[in-house]
Order: sequence, then structure tokens, then C-alpha cells
Amino acid sequence: MTHNLTQLQAEAVEFCAELIRIDSTNTGEPSTTGDGETRCALRIRDWLGELPSTWYERTPGRGNLVVRIPGERPELPALLVHAHTDVVPADPAQWSVDPFGGELRDGCVWGRGAVDMKDMIGMTVAAVRQLVREGHRPQRDLVLAFVADEEVEGAHGMGWLVDSHPEVFAGVTEAIGEVGGFSVAGPRGRVYTVGIAEKGLAWATLRAHGTEGHGSMVPNSENAAAALVAALARITSYDWPIELDGNATTVLRALEQLLGREADTADLRGTLAELGPVAGMFANAFQTTSALTQLRAGVKTNTVPGEAFATVDCRIAPGRDEEFRGVFAELLGPGIDVTWETAPSVTAPFDAPLVERMRASVQAVEPGAELLPFVTGGATDAKSLMRLGIDCYGFAPLRLPEDFNFPGRFHGIDERVPVEALHTGARILLEFLRAQ
Repeated sequence: MTHNLTQLQAEAVEFCAELIRIDSTNTGEPSTTGDGETRCALRIRDWLGELPSTWYERTPGRGNLVVRIPGERPELPALLVHAHTDVVPADPAQWSVDPFGGELRDGCVWGRGAVDMKDMIGMTVAAVRQLVREGHRPQRDLVLAFVADEEVEGAHGMGWLVDSHPEVFAGVTEAIGEVGGFSVAGPRGRVYTVGIAEKGLAWATLRAHGTEGHGSMVPNSENAAAALVAALARITSYDWPIELDGNATTVLRALEQLLGREADTADLRGTLAELGPVAGMFANAFQTTSALTQLRAGVKTNTVPGEAFATVDCRIAPGRDEEFRGVFAELLGPGIDVTWETAPSVTAPFDAPLVERMRASVQAVEPGAELLPFVTGGATDAKSLMRLGIDCYGFAPLRLPEDFNFPGRFHGIDERVPVEALHTGARILLEFLRAQ
């Protein structure tokens, strides 16, 4: 068994690195997005060659691979394990290594996708191959989906599969994917997160109208840019209230149990600071956020623009969508048009048998470790899967060093994942899949 575990761990690292070496950048533009997603999916199919698979490709070069492993009891609800093959762009000039080199250095695998999320693919494929070597057959069906286009909208990947090929998910009631599973340091030992919710997404495009003319003649009351900037000042300075119901309460109570004391709700950031570099990620659970992301107006210093544009990225605390719209409208004020691109929040129960299997799998590898529920501000393919009524969890387990800046690696320069994290995560996933 030790030899097999060594092979499992080596494959998790090897597969992660090899996938990084396939440039699967998703630019969001058909003319600049290549065929990397298909090449990744084909490589995964090679690694899982003993298992029957189905190929789905809405757009050439943007392939999706689905593998269904039959269970001993097909009448049981099935489990989905999903991961995306696409990555966000990386500028080589800003990196200290080739972002598509898959280099092993300083105990890490470096490159775009190392934590988002070719690490999960490498660990999943290695774990499944180990189960095949053992001759293990699960009790229920396991569905593996390696999809394109998560980093933009899923129109060529999960969203398209859900809408056009729902048969892929026949019988599936639960799923694991990103974001969750990463470890944090607790006062009594290591703790592994479980993603139980995603905040709602609301991207606002703002457009202000005014009088275009000479800078010396048009009053500020008619200046489109001035009106827009005033609205943005109200939005960006607004302190969204702490919300302590639903998922936030679940996270808070678990956090209090972990710390062994009652949390100071007036200073949640101070309490969360004890979690180390991931503290900022946990703040997502407790309040809505609104971030100015783009601003455009004017063509000359001496000309007042007749229009001004901005975009604001809002992430809404689960269950607060209607309340959010009312507050945002008040902050925006009159005279500014707004259009929205939205996606709903996603929630799944922490008190669930599947979570207990996660706990058992973690403790089989790291005795004494506990679980901590987590709410992410990010948007994943879970937003598509929820349309089918599937309970989605973030569980891509990684045993991280306490000082590892995990949040900074997502879409960041010099993205990398520790080799030891892959070793441990692959073992945890193996135990988890064995228990299905």
C-alpha cells in the first residue's frame, strides 16, 4: 500500500504539472482563445483510458470530458466531481518563471492553474487511477466532469452541459469542486475548509449622461463624469452591514467552536485574523461587497464628456438579493442608468452525510483535523449545477503551510501550489472516493 500511495502522490504532482504545460488560457474572445481546453481534456482521457468516457464539444477546441463510473447500487443518488481546464491569462513578463512551464521549484509546482484548478484535476485523476488499480467499485455512481469555460461564463462548458445535455447529470444529487478544502491553522491543530455557499453575483454597468462641451463652460451639475464619480463615491464608501443569518451563522458558530470562545461580531476581522493569510476569504461570509472595477469618460482635458461609464462588481450575501437592489439604487441616486449581469447565490447544508464523509476522509489522513464551513465570494460552475437542484460543495483538499498566501495565488502572478499539499490532498480524495 505504501508503494501505491507513493505512486498516487507522484501522479498527482506529475499530472498537475503536465496540465499546466498545456496553455488553456480563456481570454473570453473566440479569436484569442485556443484549443488548450480540448488538449487538456484529451490528456485526461488518456490517463483515465480504462474508464468509458463521453466527449462533448459545443465549440471546436473547447472540449468537455465526462466519465461515469458505475456503482454497485445504481439506484443510489450519484456524486459529481467536477473541475475546469481553462485558466485566466498570464503575462510572462510579470512572472519569475514561465507561467506555462509547470516547473517544480522550492517545493512547489509553479504555473497558471496551479491552484485554479489543475491541482484538483491532478489529484482527482491520480485518486481515480488508484481506485482502478485496487479494483475498487463504488457503491453509487461517480460522475467526473472536466469542463471548459468556467473562467468566463460556462457557455462552452458546464452551463452548456446543464442546459443542453442534462442527461450527463442523471441521478446526481451532490457535487464537489472548487472553492474549499484548503487547510488553515487552528489553535488545536489543522483545520480543513468545506465550501457550503457562494455569494450571489451582480455586475453593474453604470452609464451617466450630461452635457458635452468646453471645459470652461459646462457646469459640474451637467457633467456626466462628475455625476458618475459622485455615485461611485457613495457606493464605494458604503459599509455593507454584517449579516449573521443562514450560512454566515453556520460559519460563525463553527469558528467559535474552533477558537474556543465567542467571536466579537463588532470586530470580525480581528477574530478572523487568527486564521492567517486566508482571513480575508472568510470575511466573504458575513457581508455584501461592491468594488469599482472599470471607469471610462472623456477624450480631452478641455472637453466635458457627454457620457461616462463604470462597472461595479458586487457579491451579495446569500439570501440578500432583493435587499441589495434597494440599497444599491439609493446609493446610485437619480439620473444614472444601470444594467445588470447576475447569478444567484448557491447554498448546501453543512449538516449532511456527505460532509461527514469529508470529515472521515480528512481524519483518515490527518487524525484530529477538523472541518470549517466556508462561504466564497467567487463564482464557480456550481451556479450552473444548482439549476438542476444539485447540492454543491467546495472540497479540493490541500494541506497548506501556515504562511502560504493561498488567496494571493488565485489568478495571481507566480501562481504555485506546494508539492506536499498535492500529496496530502490526493490521499484525502482517495479516502473520500473510496467511501462513496
